Amino acid sequence: MNPQLTPYGQPPQGWPQPGVGQMPPPPVNGAPQNLPNQFQNMSIGGPPKPNVNGPPFPNQPMVGRPPSAAAPVPGPFPTGPQSHPPLQNGPSAGPPVRPPMQNFGLPNGHQQPSPSQPGMPPMGPGAVPPQQQATIPPAGPPRPGQPMMPPMGQTMPPMPGMPPNAYPPQQAQQYQQQPPQPPQQAPISQYPPQPGQQQPQQYPGQPGYPATGGMPPMAPNVAAPNQYPPVGPPGMPPTMNTGMPPMPNTAAGPNVPGYPPQPGQMPQMPGGPHMPPPHPRGYNQPPAPQGFQQMPGQQYQPPAPGGTPHYPTGGMAPPPQQKRLDPDSMPNPIQVMSENQRSNGGVFATNQAGLVPPLVTTKFVTQDQGNSGPRFIRSSMYSVPANTDMMKQSAVPFSLIVSPFARTAENELAPPIVNFGELGPIRCIRCKAYMCPFMQFIDGGRRFQCLFCKATTDVPAEYFQHLDHTGQRMDKYERPELVLGTYEFVATKDYCRNNTPPKPPAMVFVIDVSYNNVKSGLVQLLCSEMKNIIRNLPVDEGQEKTAMKVGFITYNNSVHFYNIKSSLAQPQMMVVGDVQEMFMPLLDGFLVDPEESSAVIDSLMDQIPKMFGETRETETILLPALQAGLEALKASECAGKLYVFHSSLPTSEAPGKLKSRDDRKLLGTDKEKTVLTPQSTVYNMLGQECVGSGVSVDLFIFNNSYIDLATIGQVARLTGGEIYKYTYFQADIDGHRLVNDLIKNISRPIAFDTVMRVRTSTGIRPTDFFGHFFMSNTTDMEIASIDCDKAVAIEVKHDDKLSDENVFIQVALLYTSCSGQRRLRILNLSLKTCTQLADLFRSCDLDTTILFFAKQGLFKLLENNPKAIKDSLINRAAQILACYRKNCASPTSAGQLILPECMKLLPLYISCLLKNDAFSGGSDLTLDDRSYSIYFVMSMDLPTSVQFFYPRLMPIHDVQVDDTDVPAAIRCTADKMMEDGAYILENGVHMFMWLGLGLSPEFTQSVFGAQCTQQIDTDRTGLPVFDNPLSKRVRGIVDSIQHEKHRCMRLTLVRQRDKMENVLRHFLVEDRGITDGSASYVDFLCHMHKEIRTLLS
Repeated sequence: MNPQLTPYGQPPQGWPQPGVGQMPPPPVNGAPQNLPNQFQNMSIGGPPKPNVNGPPFPNQPMVGRPPSAAAPVPGPFPTGPQSHPPLQNGPSAGPPVRPPMQNFGLPNGHQQPSPSQPGMPPMGPGAVPPQQQATIPPAGPPRPGQPMMPPMGQTMPPMPGMPPNAYPPQQAQQYQQQPPQPPQQAPISQYPPQPGQQQPQQYPGQPGYPATGGMPPMAPNVAAPNQYPPVGPPGMPPTMNTGMPPMPNTAAGPNVPGYPPQPGQMPQMPGGPHMPPPHPRGYNQPPAPQGFQQMPGQQYQPPAPGGTPHYPTGGMAPPPQQKRLDPDSMPNPIQVMSENQRSNGGVFATNQAGLVPPLVTTKFVTQDQGNSGPRFIRSSMYSVPANTDMMKQSAVPFSLIVSPFARTAENELAPPIVNFGELGPIRCIRCKAYMCPFMQFIDGGRRFQCLFCKATTDVPAEYFQHLDHTGQRMDKYERPELVLGTYEFVATKDYCRNNTPPKPPAMVFVIDVSYNNVKSGLVQLLCSEMKNIIRNLPVDEGQEKTAMKVGFITYNNSVHFYNIKSSLAQPQMMVVGDVQEMFMPLLDGFLVDPEESSAVIDSLMDQIPKMFGETRETETILLPALQAGLEALKASECAGKLYVFHSSLPTSEAPGKLKSRDDRKLLGTDKEKTVLTPQSTVYNMLGQECVGSGVSVDLFIFNNSYIDLATIGQVARLTGGEIYKYTYFQADIDGHRLVNDLIKNISRPIAFDTVMRVRTSTGIRPTDFFGHFFMSNTTDMEIASIDCDKAVAIEVKHDDKLSDENVFIQVALLYTSCSGQRRLRILNLSLKTCTQLADLFRSCDLDTTILFFAKQGLFKLLENNPKAIKDSLINRAAQILACYRKNCASPTSAGQLILPECMKLLPLYISCLLKNDAFSGGSDLTLDDRSYSIYFVMSMDLPTSVQFFYPRLMPIHDVQVDDTDVPAAIRCTADKMMEDGAYILENGVHMFMWLGLGLSPEFTQSVFGAQCTQQIDTDRTGLPVFDNPLSKRVRGIVDSIQHEKHRCMRLTLVRQRDKMENVLRHFLVEDRGITDGSASYVDFLCHMHKEIRTLLS
């Protein structure tokens, strides 16, 4: 007799139907389809320069190293006439060579018309193929001491003697210093403008488009600078800028016009490292006009070793040298994300193995058709190399990021719950994998074959069903486990501790009532808001009210329990003074239903601030208070969570006493691990004991000084908990943020007392695991609680050659729900196998790879020397790109940097990782801040990680008041910030609002009630409330950003040129590091190119 089936219909809506919804896999990238592989990638660079020696930018500090104090050494001056750059092909100089054709005239998704070179003949249809590129011998270096960029606000005059039509008509106006003529019709780009380009909008008082500092405004039809150029008119082959004479009106050195910078000197960013520019048009102006547009296939060429970036001159023909890298022409996340949203937003059906999902940042709806959606599980690759050698050669990690309780989006199916009653879940007899769409029924439906281990298992009589003519079960579409990738089974008592069904979990609030927390207003705030907080306890599916119970403990140098049984008129307090041996003094009345005991809880919350209001106790304990919470939950025989509100280093004589070791000078040195690892193991031991009872710990830290988060945070790390930090907490300023964080934390989807195991098909196996959990063996992650904002990273390795069949992965998570039901959540994923590296590189997920590198790197950082970890990250990235260059790209010159389409942001993201506080926080950071960043990254999920590593920068000075969306982001660099602008910068932990000194009075008056930027009170942490459309719109933007996050960020107002500006600039990750001198994106890309060339040679 079959157990009762859930009425899913025949078949249910949104599930696959025979012959319906079988969509072809989407293209892996935006490149044109059906082209040879070399046209589906993106490359950067041009031909190499001959006769060059020495390393690139010798005086350029590498990531993590202090800048060299040595001055650059000037080289010999150029000899011979410089007025006419030789254009030669090989040894004999002949007539000028036509610019080569890109990709042999095939259309490319990233291309736009590039301006012709001044003085060159018009381009004809028969351009030279890339093998015959013109190469220019390098000229001599510039004079010593010559700066790179003109001072802010200074521009070079147009080049005299240049013919006015040296550019195609539609771009001429960008470069001529003449009055703009009526624009001719420009070719339309294949890509609409990026978010952040602000083409439709204008800055106040500005005609046409925003001018870069001192440059004429661009005509409306000119392609905006940070956009890949559009494809040119039919029959007109795109051109290259490699080695050609420069554009007119390009900035040159301010002192000696026309000379390039010294050898080894990279283009410096406008304005000094600490000083924003004085020019009224730009906070940091874009460097030089965007004449050097990027070309797919052969785009920009990083300076060859010893070579220098190319600067055109003002008035004389320049020495023929390499041009400066144009940051706008380099791959950037804003463009990649907007292109992916356009091409992959919509429905993503999981009906095939190895489908590459949309980016994490893309808004899409998953249609579960047999594979788990990418919100729950993502792989770093969707085509897995068939053997170990190919995997090693590629250097791409095979990793999974699993977030088993991720929130589903609107219109997505929540994982259904399947109940087999006493029968329990159906499993493979050998490998114990759970029934899923990958199982094949044979022998008329009497047995099934497991695709993980190939064993066959008899189907229990209660589960038997006949097969149809296609070999599928007749009831397939009535059973979620046969058609969906994500679903749940109700577990039987065999899956419970001591074979007893669990009780509903409980939340215990453990509050430090010592002097610091009373004085800051924290105790009063928590007690006054407690009723509101516990009203948000999670409610299980199908239930009307929460089944969870609550309890309260306070502590200073002793521990206080409270009996809040509903039958009592007043709460009763019990004090345990002997903190050496913690025990639970209450048998009944500690954990209560918050609704039933509502009146007693209210009374307790009134009394606690009065009882401890006059305390002078500054020395606190911590470990005994945690033990008290654990003992309370153990005595009640239920799992749960401790919310611990703690203020200072536990120095009182008691177990868990810690000594101060606040030596921040060690950060960034080989000895930093001595202060970033625990000073004692007692907190680790307690964490393991908590996991054994299904108790997790969330720490809310309110420190005014060193608190040794590296040690006390171990309890949260091992139990799957989280750490919140409110340094210098003041209830009137930070109270709103704390209450918001608590409500978001307590109300989100959560699972307790969990065990997670990953099973894979033969030939691969999971080997390493990173995140917040405890492992007592090599296969099971024990997590006392996991919620929708947590993710773990898993590395998978080959242990055998793979067959041509697909690769199968199943993640099973056994847990207790918030109503006390024991369940299993199952995630299934199938991937393709491949024997060609090109197939692997077409199917990578960069965001997954980066978060894996982050979690793995931080795990190793606590055991190894930090420089070795950073070098290994750079080396790994270089190996990946060198492998692609060698095996997948069409043969081109070594001077080019060629990047695979789905990994073109790898150099930028590696640079962002290395700059992140978790990896590189030096002595400008506190030890606790550094530890906090490490814990945050180790537990974070993918959506949080993308904006944490590459913060979001948004202009708000030109928003439309009737719009409701958050403004589109722009690139994270000071070059994009204008003096008359206002911008929000946020990374999920910090939020800044930068206010330019040239901000319009209308904006400052409407939003801040101030006449100008100087009069704005930057000490306030929120925006004033005014009843006008612009004030409402700007506050709405801040609220929308806060709502997206699982933590509330403190808003810091930063006025241009104030001291706080350097703090903000630390998060502008494309720029050179302010405090540590870390490389800018441009410099880092050059360094990566050098590493790749070294590997290839």
